[in-house]
Amino acid sequence: MRRSVVAIFLCFVVQVAWGDLKIEITEGISGAVPVAIVPFGTGGGTEPSEDVAAVIAADLARSGRFAPIDRNDMIQMPTSGQGIRFGDWRILETEAILVGKVLREASGYVIQFQLYDVYRGAQLLSYRISSAENDLRRAAHQVSDMVYEALTGERGAFATRIAYVSATGKGEQQRFRVVVADADGENPIVIANSRDPLMSPAWSPDGRQLAYVSFENERSEIYIQTLATGERQLAGSWPGVNGAPAFSPDGRRLALTLSRGTGNLDIFVLNLVSGRLTQVTWHAAIDTEPEWAPDGRRLYFTSDRGGGPQVYEIELGSDKAARRTFEGNYNARPRISRDGKSLATVFEDRGNYRVALLELDSGNLQVLTNGQLDESPSFAPNGSMIIYASEAGGRGILAAVSADGRYRQRLTATEGDIREPAWSPFL
Repeated sequence: MRRSVVAIFLCFVVQVAWGDLKIEITEGISGAVPVAIVPFGTGGGTEPSEDVAAVIAADLARSGRFAPIDRNDMIQMPTSGQGIRFGDWRILETEAILVGKVLREASGYVIQFQLYDVYRGAQLLSYRISSAENDLRRAAHQVSDMVYEALTGERGAFATRIAYVSATGKGEQQRFRVVVADADGENPIVIANSRDPLMSPAWSPDGRQLAYVSFENERSEIYIQTLATGERQLAGSWPGVNGAPAFSPDGRRLALTLSRGTGNLDIFVLNLVSGRLTQVTWHAAIDTEPEWAPDGRRLYFTSDRGGGPQVYEIELGSDKAARRTFEGNYNARPRISRDGKSLATVFEDRGNYRVALLELDSGNLQVLTNGQLDESPSFAPNGSMIIYASEAGGRGILAAVSADGRYRQRLTATEGDIREPAWSPFL
């Protein structure tokens, strides 16, 4: 199976800054809602370390659902609701306007802001957010989440994070890193660094830990690392392959792909509290890439038991797996949406590997991407976007697509290849 059976590797723990990802919007949504994110006023002496309004505007643009007005086209720049001339903004066909201030205080900053419906002249949101001095960008993402929810009725996912694997150099100079960054690619931190490849980062449901696969003593092992402290613990080191970790929704169990020295890959579940290991599949075929259903009672996984890689579903405690993908000869790497209604898969489309979305109730499958080697899909926690690995210019990059396939963006590193993204839960 192409890249589905795990190759797995050694790391040691570090926490250092790493090169940012650069976002390029490659395909937008016609009809995105025009909004005005007016530059925020300041007060208290010291200029803020971040342009809060610029961060918010970039977040909303990345969602594909909003088209922030260019600052050069703004008719006025009020910093409070009292100064807004709604008639002027209607000329620009602006549907909503955000105004605010960033105020210095002893412990950091306070962001105070108001969101208005331009056509009704009605206030939709008024709030204050406190921020530590070095955490102003995250506070801006929190404002973005609140604005997004006020305008769409859906929870925003801008204040979340992504994990991914970076590879740089060649030969003896090659390095592999597990990196955690903000959802917009900023503030990257290296949490693991090795001369040997690293792979399969997976978030715990509370966002405090990452599981990943590494080689230690020249064999595959699975580690769980606490992000706040850098402390890691060995979770799996059985003979043979140890790979594809996935936390259960309650965080108490870890689904794994193991061979246990038999040469045959099956799905297992490790109870992280008791240490008990339970075998879930017992098939002679390759069973790998487990993904938990939101109810924590079922697993989706990739298997070639039907002759080629397809996605199956099994209930824990059952010995019968049901095939869930039927379109095409190759469906792999299943990832479930938060509401449990859709699966993202890697789908072979005339020799190209692309991310597709399967509606579980109807069985309808929609191909979302158009690359030649798109893989490793991962849903945003609100289900609006899917991040995945791709290639451009001979390098590994990350990309994202809206769940309806209408909006796309690329995230490229300043150096090296990046791959295997995993989007965090809400934090």
